Amino acid sequence: MLLIPAIDLKGGRCVRLRQGRMEEETVFSDDPVAVAGRWVDAGTRRLHIVDLDGAVSGRPEHAEVIRSITERFPEVPVQVGGGIRDDDTVQSYLDAGVTYIIIGTKAVNAPHFVADVCAEFPGRIFIGLDARDGKVATDGWSKLSHHDVIDLAQQFERDGAECIVYTDIGRDGMMTGANVEVTVELARSIKIPVIAAGGIHTIDDVRALCEVADEGIVGAITGRAIYEGSLDFKEGQDLADRIAGGAS
Repeated sequence: MLLIPAIDLKGGRCVRLRQGRMEEETVFSDDPVAVAGRWVDAGTRRLHIVDLDGAVSGRPEHAEVIRSITERFPEVPVQVGGGIRDDDTVQSYLDAGVTYIIIGTKAVNAPHFVADVCAEFPGRIFIGLDARDGKVATDGWSKLSHHDVIDLAQQFERDGAECIVYTDIGRDGMMTGANVEVTVELARSIKIPVIAAGGIHTIDDVRALCEVADEGIVGAITGRAIYEGSLDFKEGQDLADRIAGGAS
């Protein structure tokens, strides 16, 4: 299982929010490229980047910063979400060196878009499902829909999505532990892999997710914990590798 550092971009800086609230930000760095370098040096095998401003505005707001990261670290796959609402944006990010594109709000509001974009960019499209109490939120988590997470995940699997990135909004940025039970329930309901996000606090949370990785959970995104130091990134990835290799 991959432990994936999150780089959330707002106002050109690397921040973390609490439960997706834009007004509750903690700024960790004014230099997102340097932050990416920190995780690359620690041995990450993927980066998760979110354009928070783009998620609200509906268009890319940090494309140049993201391009700077992919150009500086071309050996590290990058998955990007936030404000991706049309084919041209997908193509521009792929042209900029991004490996995987995460579609969130547009997938929920215009489901036909998913089948089209998956056909146009096979193997590159992830779907971001951000939920509170089982219902999916959109527009930078500012709106709660009536859609059920599992129903949508199954639909997007049929449409050709490569992976589901599932975030428990209630736990995101709160460091209260990952919602393992709900993540497993989601993973069991589909055949495509799931990447979990939200709530990871300590090495024990990484262990808990690793222990259910064979249910189809291939990655865990971590943010505040590795920035504030309650989780050492390298230690977490090393643990995941040991468990995958059969060690205790």
